[in-house]
Amino acid sequence: MIPEPGVVPSALAEPTVRVRGGWTAAVVLANVGVFAAWLGPIQVLLAKQSEAVAPGNKEYVFGLVTGVGAAVSVVANPAFGAMSDRTTSRYGRRVPWVVAGAIGGAIGLGILSGAHVIALMLIGWCLMQLFGNALLAAATAVVPDRVPVTQRGAVGGWVAISQVLGALVGTALAAAFNRFTLGYVACAVFLLLSVVPYLLRSGDATLTERPAFVFGEFVKSFWISPRRYPDFGWAWLTRFLFNVGNALGTLYLFYYLQDEVGVADPDTGVLILTAIYSVCVLVTAISFGRWSDRSARRKVFVTASGWVMAAAGVVLAVWPTWPGAILGATVLGAGFGVYLSVDFALLTQVLPSARSRGKDLGVINIANSLPQVLAPAIAAPIVKHLGGYPVLYLLASAVTLLAGVLVTRIRSVS
Repeated sequence: MIPEPGVVPSALAEPTVRVRGGWTAAVVLANVGVFAAWLGPIQVLLAKQSEAVAPGNKEYVFGLVTGVGAAVSVVANPAFGAMSDRTTSRYGRRVPWVVAGAIGGAIGLGILSGAHVIALMLIGWCLMQLFGNALLAAATAVVPDRVPVTQRGAVGGWVAISQVLGALVGTALAAAFNRFTLGYVACAVFLLLSVVPYLLRSGDATLTERPAFVFGEFVKSFWISPRRYPDFGWAWLTRFLFNVGNALGTLYLFYYLQDEVGVADPDTGVLILTAIYSVCVLVTAISFGRWSDRSARRKVFVTASGWVMAAAGVVLAVWPTWPGAILGATVLGAGFGVYLSVDFALLTQVLPSARSRGKDLGVINIANSLPQVLAPAIAAPIVKHLGGYPVLYLLASAVTLLAGVLVTRIRSVS
């Protein structure tokens, strides 16, 4: 039976009791909500809004807004993770930040819904990134808080697909309305509703004693020495490279379909490809996550996923047609599902300390958000001046291959 809030002897104890399906479903839904609120705008709404605000310079406006927002994310995720590690609320360490993240993110989306100038787009998107990362930091940390190592591949698979399900839900909500205003409102409502089941059954253990706060030590804690924790360093680097490759490959999907493939209705095209991709991720994430639990092996799955994802980039580069886009989405989804589930389980096994799980996973999440800062700066000039989409997708493939090779440097996990 899942312990009730406060019954766990210590919020810092290594979990040994297997979690139930209902708890996992609630965590997954909260993650789906925040990813829908991010990826619906990134995949469709911000692209359409950028085109409306600056039709002759849409790529750079889109890149500016997403890049600045991602820069906020780089700081916000580990900072909120660290604050949740120290939270002594009677509702638990993570719950208050889930609530604050959902409300603040909905406000940011509300601002975006009425934004017709670049400045308001920046304010709204930065608020969504700030508070969305508060929610994500807390919702990610609950896995090592509550899930035993022997169950993390399976649970990690479900949590991992929340990103993909969020992309599907967010894209569907965005494509359901002709006006981007209503798409933002729909994403905000879904975000608020998605966290309710988790709040009702979180089982979040209470931290009974808050560590003493020393600002200098707090700041230093964000630097985790690669020499002292080399496996954590390699895990961070490989996740960073995987996400650089993924960001380069997906950031301009709307414009790729519109300008390179020549799809008449890119909104629907993005939705169809996202649905295909999501199904493939769902199948591979769950099955390979459980396989990695049974075999007690992680690295071989992550390396193989890198090869598969790289192949998808090659398809998109050399065959810019609708059938090619469908094949690319299928292959990419299959590889990314394996990567998401198994790599998440691997990461939880190389965290430096139980005392700072939220912050440490926040540092890992910099490897998710920093590529969103770099990708627009790299992708925009490539698309406009340096070879276009074929070069962009081949570069994404090369980066992903490198990530798959470097994961073998992690020594403490098989």
